[in-house]
Parts: sequence; structure tokens; C-alpha cells
Amino acid sequence: MIFLHSAIMNKKVGLVINIIKIFILMNIAIVGTSGAVGQELLSVLEERNFPLDELVLFGSSRSAGTTYSFKGKEIKVKELQHNDDFKGIDIAFVSAGGGTSIAFADTITKHGAIMIDNSSAFRMEEDVPLVVPEVNAEDALNRPRNIIANPNCTTAQLVVALKAINDLSPITKVHVATYQAASGAGAAAMQELEEQQKQLVNGEEPTISKFAYQLAYNLIPQVDLFTDNGYTKEEMKMFNETRKIMHADIKVSATCVRVPVMRAHSEAIWVETERPISVAEAREAFEKADGVVVIDNPTNKEYPMPLDLSGKNPVYVGRIRKDLTNDKGLSFWSVSDQIRKGAALNAVQIAEYLIKQ
Repeated sequence: MIFLHSAIMNKKVGLVINIIKIFILMNIAIVGTSGAVGQELLSVLEERNFPLDELVLFGSSRSAGTTYSFKGKEIKVKELQHNDDFKGIDIAFVSAGGGTSIAFADTITKHGAIMIDNSSAFRMEEDVPLVVPEVNAEDALNRPRNIIANPNCTTAQLVVALKAINDLSPITKVHVATYQAASGAGAAAMQELEEQQKQLVNGEEPTISKFAYQLAYNLIPQVDLFTDNGYTKEEMKMFNETRKIMHADIKVSATCVRVPVMRAHSEAIWVETERPISVAEAREAFEKADGVVVIDNPTNKEYPMPLDLSGKNPVYVGRIRKDLTNDKGLSFWSVSDQIRKGAALNAVQIAEYLIKQ
């Protein structure tokens, strides 16, 4: 009876601890509020009813003083400075570019705040975890510098889908072609695409500023700068980040293409596994996978498309089929909103995971 009473008490204590965890309210900061990802962070935090007590917004000197609405309250943006403004902040979502992340990392973290960084500044640093919660959430617990990196948007989308297959049989090779929306280059890029379309309809010369060439009615087979090996930085991010997140020696060959779509990236993916995987196995794995939704009914012309899936949270998968060139190969198509899963949502999911620990 004493043992039984002890077990009951332990369960009660555990329940109380869990209840306390649920009602913990966090002090949250967003750095780079005016950008596309910063704006999406506000939406995601509100939609998911994130348990926060205070929300502090930071921006450049140009953005300082601007107000944004959050849960019916107007919050004024503070200028990001090297001071003690982050004292008392539990988690800071940082999306203001790599230069700002590097310059202010110590200021943000020196009083104990966890910095969840959306830039590429720290992704490949050995002492900074690179996290996609559906794949390697536990990596977020080992953060010597109190910095956690968000992966590149194309990588985040890719690895959520790859995990489902890798759990069946280790993946050895990945070939991927990405079709990346204008919004991946920021809010100004979306405006430029919209303006180009209007100008061309009116017979005017299109404005070209954010991209190397006219994007409207065109494809640009370059995202980011080229490296010495002929791949762009974006393509090499997919190679390096996939291996780090999945803790696997997976070889990734990517071709990244900018397309005249406003929002949501698409990827055509070919994988090779150690053993052959059937289409039925793969479909079942995708259907059970965390963060994945299957839309795959070719007979009825049902498959993921960015037009339908902008503003949605999951990674959508369709066109699942065998690779005709490789007995151990599979091919599939994926669409995901890169501002959500590729940036803001992934960052908030990391924070939600940390709160539960």
C-alpha cells in the first residue's frame, strides 16, 4: 500500500509539473519585424496562441516607432541597439539578415535569451544546432551559445519529406530541382513581380531590381551567387544543411530555379535508398509522417500546387512513383509555404518544443 500511495503521489506531482509547464508564459522578442518573415511570425504566434506574457519588437532605426497589432494590442517597434533591452527576454526570433545576426548575437543572448536565428550566419557552425522539429528537435537542447539556427527554406521543406523515407531505409542520394517563389527573396521581390506583370500587360518596360532578370513570364536558373564548383550558394546550402540536420552521409545534388509564383516553393525530388522501397510503402510513410500531407490522386488530377497551398503549414507531397532509372529510387513532388514552414513556423515550432522540455 505504501508503494501504491507513493506511485499515486508521483503521478500527481508529475501532473502538477505538466500543468505548470502549460501555463508558463514567455517573454518573446522579434528582431526584424517589418520583413516578410517578421510579419509572418506575428501571424503564427497569434494563430497558435503561443504562451507569451510580453512581446517586444525590434527593428532598424528606420522601423523604430512603427506600430504593429498583435492580439488587439498595438506594439511599437524599438530600435535594435547594443544595450540591455534583451534582459528578461526568454526567446528572441531573429530575422534581420546575417550581418545583423552576427553583430547582435552577443547582445541578444548575454542575459540568457535563446536566439532562434533565421539567417544563414550560424547554420554550419559546429556549436550551433540546425533544427527542423519534425526531424531533429532534440538537437535544440544542446546549444552552447544559446543560438539555434533555422535552416534554409528549401532545406526545411526537403528534410521533412526525406525523413519519412529515411526511416524506412537510409537514403544515399538525393537529386532535387526547386521552383522557388518570388517571396523567397523578400516582400520587395513580391512587389517587383506584381509590378512587372502590370507593366508588361500595359506594354511598358518592366522594372528589374531584385532579380538579375525579368521574372514575370520567365524562369531564372539561379538563386543566390555561384560558387567555384558551378553550384549556387542556395544549392550548396541544401547539400550541407541536409547532412547536418539528418545526421547522415546523404549526397544532395540540387538545381534551384526562381519562378514567377508569389508564394510557396515547389520541389521535384528523386531519392535513392539502401533497399528498394515500393510506392505503397512510401505513401504510407508520408501519410504517417509528422508535418506531411499527401495529395496524390493523378487520375483526378490531384497533386500539390503553390496556388492552393500558400499560407498553409504542412509540407505537401504528391506524384509519388518509382524512379524508372534506378531500382532503389523513388520520385515525388513537394510544395510548402516557405515563409511558414521554411521560416516563421519552423522557428515557432522550435520554441514550442523548448517550452515543453
